[in-house]
Amino acid sequence: MAVPKRKQSHARKSKRRSSVWKLRLPKLVACPNCGEYHMPHRACPACGQYDGRVVLAVGEEEK
Repeated sequence: MAVPKRKQSHARKSKRRSSVWKLRLPKLVACPNCGEYHMPHRACPACGQYDGRVVLAVGEEEK
């Protein structure tokens, strides 16, 4: 069984783990109704549709 001859230093350990903390960007999908990009499995903030039906009331602002 392989056993390390020396203890690995803290710096060497930190270098190996340096990329673990990085976060991934969320994926975006295009809305089939309006074409705007939004996060998957969520209602489109531009048109308010999800799975082919309106679930959010998105209206134009009145002046």
